[in-house]
Amino acid sequence: MGPTVVIVDDHAGFRSMARRLLEDSGFDVVGEVGDGASAVAAVSALGPRLVLLDIQLPDMDGFAVAEALAAAGSPSVIVLISSRSAADYGLRLARSPARGFLAKADLSGRSLTQLLEATA
Repeated sequence: MGPTVVIVDDHAGFRSMARRLLEDSGFDVVGEVGDGASAVAAVSALGPRLVLLDIQLPDMDGFAVAEALAAAGSPSVIVLISSRSAADYGLRLARSPARGFLAKADLSGRSLTQLLEATA
């Protein structure tokens, strides 16, 4: 199997679509969660290579989750995702410990593979 992934998004439909897309591209989706607190717990328990992390979550935003994971020493590569464009987040993206950003419309196995290779 390919790189392990935890998908974090509050929309079950998006998580399901992302799972299919990533598994079809050779990724091993080891977990899906719908909020920030569950994301921190899942990443700690599952130790994925990659965390696909939505910025807009019900309990805390993806930036706060990324900060919490970094503070906990997580070695996972964090990729923030959003239905909005990167320009909407400005300097918050640059200051985030996340290693990449993808608009949800641009999500693909190839784009994630390129981000992982760039951070290797």
